[in-house]
Amino acid sequence: MYAADATLFRLFLLDGTELVSYGEFARVDDRVVFSMPIGRPGEPRLQVTSVRASLVDWPRTDKYSESARYQRYAQTRGEEDFRTLSNEVALALNDVALSSNRQQALALAQQVRQRVAVWPQNHYGYRANDVREIVGVLDEAITSLRAATGAAAFELALVAMAETPPLEPVLGMPAPRQQFEQIMHLADLSTSTDRVALLQAAMMLVNGPTAMIDSTEAGALRKRVERALREELAIDRQYRALSEKIVTQATEHANRAAIADIEKLAARIVKEDAKLGQKRPEVMTSVNGAVQRQLLMARQLRLLRDQWLLRQASYRSYQRSISSQIVLLVKSQPMLDAIRRLDGPPPDRLLSLRGQLSGGAERLERIRTPDYLQGIHNLLIGTWRFADNATRARVRAIEGGDAAAAWEASSAAAGALMMLSRVQSEIRTLIEPPKLR
Repeated sequence: MYAADATLFRLFLLDGTELVSYGEFARVDDRVVFSMPIGRPGEPRLQVTSVRASLVDWPRTDKYSESARYQRYAQTRGEEDFRTLSNEVALALNDVALSSNRQQALALAQQVRQRVAVWPQNHYGYRANDVREIVGVLDEAITSLRAATGAAAFELALVAMAETPPLEPVLGMPAPRQQFEQIMHLADLSTSTDRVALLQAAMMLVNGPTAMIDSTEAGALRKRVERALREELAIDRQYRALSEKIVTQATEHANRAAIADIEKLAARIVKEDAKLGQKRPEVMTSVNGAVQRQLLMARQLRLLRDQWLLRQASYRSYQRSISSQIVLLVKSQPMLDAIRRLDGPPPDRLLSLRGQLSGGAERLERIRTPDYLQGIHNLLIGTWRFADNATRARVRAIEGGDAAAAWEASSAAAGALMMLSRVQSEIRTLIEPPKLR
């Protein structure tokens, strides 16, 4: 529900157009956000929208807003608040007159004067002339009290009081046809998202059960809105296709680290937008951002590929140096899995595997590797140790019929299998050119 007597503000544009705001509007960065009432007075539907602040005639708009606020306040709380102020002043003057302590009476009078002097500023300049007269009465009282206390110095407290703004008639809801024209004009000034919503709001005034415009006019106006909506949808399709095409191409170029191709594509964005009439700046901003992200990724990929080329020989040398150990671990997977499941392997094969694994971790530690391969090499050594521990614990479990040792072996085997999978993945990554992730 909306208040039937809500204040309707106006935004006056530099082109002479008026826009209605249901209640106060707000400036947010470079736009003015407001609720446009659409429909009948007392029960409007509110369309939240915005307009560029640079299009607003601010002196004219501010002048009307000050007048509207003043009149709204005068009609509602003005007299009650002024009556409260007058009563407070009367009580204060009575206390001053009855006080036997002139210094306290002077302090009280000064406090009241200060509060009264700023009252119009906080109350839209309401009854400013009357407040000025009250301040004059208080000044006379303060002057008398100063004389009575023998004060030699004279303090002049100047406070700029707000004046009553020039009053203008507060306008109500525009006629339905005026609402329609205001909506259509605002749609022409709005971004694509707001434009479609505004056109749909205009359609409500000329079509269906909510129609408020006479049928003799509604037909032509409805066709006007329908044509505008078709144009918007066509523009949306064009920009959607352009956006998908550019982003797809940028992604393909980035996967090849084709930096020059992405830079050419970025330069094309402005031209492609111009061909479509520059109708969707927000879409093109998003597209440009996506292309720039792909450009950054392509540059990073190119750096990684150059690094890979520089290190390729050492990668292959490392792969050859550990190939026999990797082969042994891979062949051991079925037996390690049996240990993990507490289901073998047969003792003779288990003892053979233990012998093959014995001392292997120490041999791996003696292999010299560059710093950038130390991480994967440590992972391989850890994998070998887990596999060795698994076989030794399984042998110990069999010799002693020790279930706890068997579970210890199972845990170590599970760790070895998991780490071996990571080692294989890391080695595949080393020997293949880097790709975008």
